[in-house]
Amino acid sequence: MNSKGKYLPILLFSCVALGIVIGGMVNFPKRTLSKQNARKVKIEQLIDFINEEYVDDVNSDSIVDMTVNTILANLDPHSVYLLPSEQSSEAEIMKGDFVGIGVNFYMYNDTVTVVKPLENGPAAKAGILSGDRILYADNSKLFGRKLPTDSLYSKLKGKEGSKVLLTIFRKSTNKKLKLTIEREVVPIKSVDTYLMFNKTSGYIKINRFAENTYDEFRVGLEQLKKQGMTTLVIDLRDNGGGYLEKAVEVIDELLKDKELIVFTKNRKGIIDKTFATEGGIFEKGKVFVLIDENSASASEILAGAIQDNDRGIVVGRRSFGKGLVQEEQRLSDGSTLRLTIARYYTPSGRCIQKAFNGNMGDYIKDHEARINKGELYYKDSMFIDKSLTYKTKKGRLVYGGGGIIPAVFIPLPIMNPSPLMTRLYFSEAISAYVFDDLQGNRTPWRTINELNAYVFTDLEITRLLRYVGTVYGINTTAEEKVANGAELKRRLKEEYARQLWERDGIYKIQNGESKEINEAIKILLR
Repeated sequence: MNSKGKYLPILLFSCVALGIVIGGMVNFPKRTLSKQNARKVKIEQLIDFINEEYVDDVNSDSIVDMTVNTILANLDPHSVYLLPSEQSSEAEIMKGDFVGIGVNFYMYNDTVTVVKPLENGPAAKAGILSGDRILYADNSKLFGRKLPTDSLYSKLKGKEGSKVLLTIFRKSTNKKLKLTIEREVVPIKSVDTYLMFNKTSGYIKINRFAENTYDEFRVGLEQLKKQGMTTLVIDLRDNGGGYLEKAVEVIDELLKDKELIVFTKNRKGIIDKTFATEGGIFEKGKVFVLIDENSASASEILAGAIQDNDRGIVVGRRSFGKGLVQEEQRLSDGSTLRLTIARYYTPSGRCIQKAFNGNMGDYIKDHEARINKGELYYKDSMFIDKSLTYKTKKGRLVYGGGGIIPAVFIPLPIMNPSPLMTRLYFSEAISAYVFDDLQGNRTPWRTINELNAYVFTDLEITRLLRYVGTVYGINTTAEEKVANGAELKRRLKEEYARQLWERDGIYKIQNGESKEINEAIKILLR
């Protein structure tokens, strides 16, 4: 996948932060909190004293929250405390669904505009079309206001079975319409896409390990096998983890009976091993796993299991390095504590947790340090702790000490984006141009393959640049047009694919240019 510049790894890190926080979670039986002891009494006395004697009024709840966060910050970087208000959106993501109307939208100028309604979703069944502008949700005005995303979601989400009256403007007919939509459970996919990129090689992209991940993966795996797949590429790039047990279920379809998947060890030295079972769907074909610096936790478990069992080849860049397992404890006020209760180890015995010196700032900056050292760009700059050596099933050397090290290194392209491309990227001008263009014709290409084969002309790029100059004030010179022509054509094609076919489309387009996938294909042909 092409880079948007040196700043891209930092942007991607922020996008997968949520996945990393929740990565490696397991569902354990609830346990009651320990009985009062001297340390607990000490904390209670401190809070009571502040409440009663402090010179100003204080919020005792906020003091407790700060106390808990301070304690956890000194333990490890992945033990976290979540207030009730912080849990709902995360719970939806990991559950794999939410209740709403089922539309993909963005703010076009100052109006909520439907990019694409979910197929067979409540909005589609009610008659919502791509390009519709949502003006009102019941009596709430949604246009001409800079509403934050959370506020917009609250207007469109609701209880299952509840109804919302939408007032929309349809540009194709130049008319206002009122449509009543009954909210339904809307799935959130954790498997972005599955597809064949040649006659024998299949591709599955997993964006996180949620409750529905295994079911989605199994469907994709079975469909690809029916199409003749003998080689599987699993894409875990930018996958920040999720539920450990779901990653295990995925791996179980790839490993033979009784092969070790992962084991955990707690402070008491108790080891819990997890083995593959018989009857996996894809135990014999070739396997490639794509990882990068944002692949964490459950993603690393999968990559490590494949690598240590000599089941396949790991391709990409050194993974994040999260080898800690959290247990979730719901507290009496509805808040939640996620406490690290064990470390996990790959089959060879590797703990891939990267170093933590007690300073969260340094821990986070490790990602930036990788960039500065050139690790994402040069194989020789990749950190390898050769004092922590382990052997795979067939005796190959692998290394611990921080992340999964791929067998085949693929550098992030070194690209200094031009001022033009940077301005276009942050303005969303290309997205707006494509959206406007599709208003007149929603089917310029009948299939993804047609679009993939299409070659954009210089005249089309001229029209694009004329649009962004008029609408966004981003003016370009003839020299900039020539210098950025190829990148503009690539970005334009990706955006058409995204708006017409969503994730399936964009992955189909991007995979033809993916260095990781192309490298996997080269290995296949050797």
